Amino acid sequence: MADIKTVATRASYGEALVELGKQRNDFIVLDADLAAATQTGKFKAAFPDRFYDCGIAEQNMMSIAAGIAATGKRVFVSSFAMFAAGRAFEQIRNSICYPNLHVVIGATHAGISVGEDGATHQCLEDIALMRTLPNMTVINPADDTEAKKAIFAAIDHDGPVYMRFGRYAVPVIFGDDYKFQIGKASVLREGTDVSIIATGLMVSEALKAHQILKDEGIEARVINMATIKPIDKEAVLAAARETGAIVTAEEHSVIGGLGGAVSELVCEECPVPVIKLGVYDRFGYSGPAGKLLDEFGLRAKDIAEKAKSAINLKK
Repeated sequence: MADIKTVATRASYGEALVELGKQRNDFIVLDADLAAATQTGKFKAAFPDRFYDCGIAEQNMMSIAAGIAATGKRVFVSSFAMFAAGRAFEQIRNSICYPNLHVVIGATHAGISVGEDGATHQCLEDIALMRTLPNMTVINPADDTEAKKAIFAAIDHDGPVYMRFGRYAVPVIFGDDYKFQIGKASVLREGTDVSIIATGLMVSEALKAHQILKDEGIEARVINMATIKPIDKEAVLAAARETGAIVTAEEHSVIGGLGGAVSELVCEECPVPVIKLGVYDRFGYSGPAGKLLDEFGLRAKDIAEKAKSAINLKK
């Protein structure tokens, strides 16, 4: 059996910026002294006159990005998720979202899979924070292909965009023919017993969970929800109506993330059991990324168990 290709989506970000830079010259890239880690250094090497290092000053960087966007220029602004969504929240809120400026925030090193960097850098709250902001679009791609296509889509999207990328190399799921559209989910596996709605690196785990459940005679629908805001209401409500139970899977706090978005919608329009799988109101800690995913219950077997629990809650 051929080895499965794995790529960290932060690497996809850097590569896509370079490719985008070859095709158009109407945008610039900002970074906060982390170009090697965020992979924007690749863009800097290719287009040094369109790259600006703002130093370890994330709040100032967001304000600079806002000023540039106010002139009509397109801008990508890059840092770790903890620093972008956390440290610079006020500037994103007041200087970017309030005037509805076109700034794409490339937030790398998100989630527990940052690994050895530990709790201070393992941002588990960023989706919740960004999802609360008016005008903000939130995208959490599942793999290399989707990340690159999402970046190409984001540059022409009206208003601010928060894009979440990871340090941990994840399986490449999609081929070059994959069609990405902001606000649209994709059904990866059909099923009638339960729906698994996953985002980011949890999508590959959801696909493995599908096989575990199938071996037990359970048919699970697997949905890739790359855009968390605006969420694909049609896909979520179809899952609720047609399978009667939902499990959400995310490498994020269960408070305010994908699970929250799905629960809010389902509760209002089509009440069915929803079980949220993610990090349960706790901080992470330093350790190898793979072992942390095991420790925090973010694996296929954990999704499969939640799916069976959801089925048991069906009336």
